[in-house]
Amino acid sequence: MSRPFLGIQRSVTDRVWRERLDDSSRGVALALVQEYGLDDLLARVLAGRGVTPSDLPAYLEPRLRELMPDPSTMIGMDLAAERLARAVIDQETVAIFGDYDVDGACSSALLAGFLDDVGVKRLIHIPDRLIEGYGPNSEAIRSLHASGAQLLVTVDCGTTSHEPIDEAVRLGMDCIVLDHHQAPVDLPAAFAIVNPNRQDDLSGLGHLCAAGVVFMTLIALTRALRAKGFWLGRGGEPDLMSQLDLVALGTVADVVPLRGLNRAFVRQGLQVARARGRPGLRALGDIARVDGPMTPFHLGFLIGPRINAGGRIGDAALGAKLLLTQDEGEAVTIATRLDALNKERQDIEVSMVAEAEAEALAALGIHEDHGNIIVTASEAWHPGVVGLVAARLKERFRRPAFAIALDGRGTGTGSGRSVPGVDLGRAVRAAVEAGLALKGGGHAMAAGVTLRADQIDPLRDFLEARLGAASSEAREENGLEVDGAISAGGVKPSLIQEIDKAGPFGSAQPEPLFVLPSHQVVDAALVGTQHVRARFRSPDGTVLSGIAFRAAGAPIGDALLKGRGSALHIAGHLTIDRYGGGERAQIRIVDIAIPQRG
Repeated sequence: MSRPFLGIQRSVTDRVWRERLDDSSRGVALALVQEYGLDDLLARVLAGRGVTPSDLPAYLEPRLRELMPDPSTMIGMDLAAERLARAVIDQETVAIFGDYDVDGACSSALLAGFLDDVGVKRLIHIPDRLIEGYGPNSEAIRSLHASGAQLLVTVDCGTTSHEPIDEAVRLGMDCIVLDHHQAPVDLPAAFAIVNPNRQDDLSGLGHLCAAGVVFMTLIALTRALRAKGFWLGRGGEPDLMSQLDLVALGTVADVVPLRGLNRAFVRQGLQVARARGRPGLRALGDIARVDGPMTPFHLGFLIGPRINAGGRIGDAALGAKLLLTQDEGEAVTIATRLDALNKERQDIEVSMVAEAEAEALAALGIHEDHGNIIVTASEAWHPGVVGLVAARLKERFRRPAFAIALDGRGTGTGSGRSVPGVDLGRAVRAAVEAGLALKGGGHAMAAGVTLRADQIDPLRDFLEARLGAASSEAREENGLEVDGAISAGGVKPSLIQEIDKAGPFGSAQPEPLFVLPSHQVVDAALVGTQHVRARFRSPDGTVLSGIAFRAAGAPIGDALLKGRGSALHIAGHLTIDRYGGGERAQIRIVDIAIPQRG
């Protein structure tokens, strides 16, 4: 384990700061400087993410063609591609059943857009989170069949949907599942199930989001149609590369590891997004005040939440509609509606988070044996927002956390978020198998659950017993990894652009984190109701602005507001503020520590 950075053993968020580079990686950084003439900070960032001199050219310019595996390496892919090709050639009506989150919207839009290009009639159904819940349901499938659907394709769902898929088969519909969620051994009786997280899949592509799986399927489908001569005389094949903006959005929003193929998807997808060719993304970006070229931060924190808002508290189909429309007016109308829903969602979230944090604090203070897993519940909570509440609890307490909305009739719908090293999805599936929940599943880092109210305490006990040790260990190891120290005078847009060459950053590819050591807090003030903006002066007199998102009432915000005039160590990400024109460097604050005396 690396040494504490600046000797900080406990920050205001109760974390130890550690230097990301050890002796070995410092040697790699030096080699990168000597062999390629890189800026020292860029070299440190690259070395801290495992990049060696031999890796550098391919890392800085990842080529999708070189990283793209044969789609057929995924079990079930050839079956799926052949069945989809038959649907295209025979002009069957295809029903797409998608999830209500960003990845589901992107996956639905990818497949629907391809079918539109080849003139196939398609239907899209995105379930209502409150009424239908997650995944396919028999009533919706019967409705799609009545509307003429001959082939059902589920995207970002379906891997555990035995009964609904049995209903589709009974009605005479073939079903293809395109998914990425963790899968049990016993799979539904679908025509084909393409999921790199199937237990019998050896492709090594389990890090893909659903949009990535759908994109791979479209490559296989294009190839299958080519073999059948379908493209002859049709003016060429669809430009799949132009759809990578959707793959990038789904990849970032679903927080899958940003390595290898995923990194190439996002890198090239951002280039597509920056061209602003998709009316829906362009309209939503303008309303969300995306400043400058699209980045993973914009996708994850400005675009994604607004698309998600439709599925959380409004019309779940709005996201897919926005991403598919070619009509400028419709794009603005939908984007405006999603933005309004997002504001409403934020208001709901604020009150729910406050209540959940109070409940969590009480539980952590009373039940010492329940200190590693947080499970909160309330009849007053909106079920569409529990995932966000769980995420806030996880961030605040650095523990796996669940928030459960009870319906007043004895049933609850909950969502959980985990920390690195603690597989929440697997534990939830085990709880279902043990009879401690009605249904549930998900990823290592996120899971959903449906249960009776009387199962909440037994579930908490089960998770504590199964995950408590791993959670405690992860909390001890989950210090803040710092890439280096820098003075405010050295933070300039040109330096930030140089460091960004190591991007894109995201899950498993952490955004570089630097510390402003012993900088005086010139001023600090609330921005709206949740954020804190501040300015910091370096020993040489240079002043740099900073922003701490969702810090009001939290340890970081308190430290800033109470620390006016004091010298603090400020840890954060260096960014360029383009609001209002121009380019100004700033720091996005993620932690604060008090300098040691003497």
